[in-house]
Amino acid sequence: MLDKKRISRRTFIKSSMLIGGAAALAACGAPAVAPTVAPAATAVPAATTASAAKLDLPFPVDAAAADPFKLDVTVPVDGQFFSGGFGDEYIRYAAKIQEMVHPGLKVNVTPLQKVQETLQPRFVGGNPPDVIDNSGAGMFKTVDLVNDGQLLELTELFEAPSLDTPGKKFKETLFPGSQVSGCVFNGKQYGVNIAYTVSGIWWSKTLADKNGWKYPETWDDMLAFCETLKKDGKLAPWTYQGKYPYYMWGIVWQQLLYKAGGNDVVLKIDNLEPNAWSDPAVLRATEAIYALWDKKYIMDGTAGLTHTESQAEWLKNKAAFIPCGTWLENEMKTVTPKDFNMVMGGIPGFKDGKGDQKGVMADGGETFVVPAKAKNTKGGMEYLRAILSKSSAKWFAENVSSMMPVAGATEGAKVSDGMKSALAVVATAGNAIINVQIANYYSKISKELEVRTGELLTGKSKPADFLKAMQKIADDVAKDPDTPKQKHVI
Repeated sequence: MLDKKRISRRTFIKSSMLIGGAAALAACGAPAVAPTVAPAATAVPAATTASAAKLDLPFPVDAAAADPFKLDVTVPVDGQFFSGGFGDEYIRYAAKIQEMVHPGLKVNVTPLQKVQETLQPRFVGGNPPDVIDNSGAGMFKTVDLVNDGQLLELTELFEAPSLDTPGKKFKETLFPGSQVSGCVFNGKQYGVNIAYTVSGIWWSKTLADKNGWKYPETWDDMLAFCETLKKDGKLAPWTYQGKYPYYMWGIVWQQLLYKAGGNDVVLKIDNLEPNAWSDPAVLRATEAIYALWDKKYIMDGTAGLTHTESQAEWLKNKAAFIPCGTWLENEMKTVTPKDFNMVMGGIPGFKDGKGDQKGVMADGGETFVVPAKAKNTKGGMEYLRAILSKSSAKWFAENVSSMMPVAGATEGAKVSDGMKSALAVVATAGNAIINVQIANYYSKISKELEVRTGELLTGKSKPADFLKAMQKIADDVAKDPDTPKQKHVI
């Protein structure tokens, strides 16, 4: 677990804004087009320590931090990484850092799309890769890997010295709270989140300014604005990543749930309390997203589109709003009109909601793991130390328009208006960071949410049906003796 004595979230975000840091992103689907080679990395300070000079590194490394895991450089590192909205050049950059720190070591980088489908045979055969970016629509459920004993517990990594922050442990350089979601199960660390994601609703600032539109403050305001757009008939109010309803339940519904009922209802849901799905706040959040379908505010044909297809239609001004994380800019950069100027707003809440209405879902994402049965687990851990170094994080900020959760790494980096807007949403939220874990804890519930949300947003079911189905799957999981239970405490 992380040291709570480190810099606070509010202080860190404020500092990042002053130095132009960008809010980063989490796992997402495949890129709109084939990944392209990113621009050259910004030069970093020349090495000053004796150990760094000996290794001919472009950044300082203390002698004590050079090789904490005592790597055997004759054993290559096998890395298998999801290549989605971030592309894969940042993965290669981190591999080069690791090879520079350990002369003679070979770090093999293999980009892939369907992580589980590709790597399942290797887990079954007992020869998994040394490090994996377990992300994307086809990823493993991390909790399933943990329950099966397939992942290495990472205390050794978190207690190791930082690669290029002298005097600090690896865990002490990471953004507070960034290494919990999808990584910690029953108090143990099984993954590392390499990106910091902010999730909200995006629209074109250019289009908004042209029409004099004001971003809605409450969900009632959102629906009223959508009605105005519908009557005007020039564009649909909403679209979403139709074939992947996660974007609606994971980004919109979860935040509405918190804003309606606060952390009390979040904990009821996450901890499988009896009748949790009957709480009025759950119904309110569900009715809120259902209204988008019921009032015909969703762009025709949305349900049949992939994430990149719906995002491309949005970029053509076919719809005003789309939910997404801060990976959106990079994922669509090759097809984004120059004058579009995408920006993010928080999820509008309720005037009488019990949660903090300025709250936002912002946490670590893009989870990297080290398989317990890998041939070179130490090499896998060292790769994680390299990818979350300051040098790697600054490259990521400038070339992927994103932020890694590494304190101080974006100083002087040039970032986009979209990232600035997302960072502003987090700064406004302060400590009101929304943390719903039910889908991370239980894969069966995650799958049910995906199916039932898709039905809700296509008129195949109504809010009461959604709640009934979700309560049933939650009860089934709660009663199942073979499903390890998680305890969420806020």
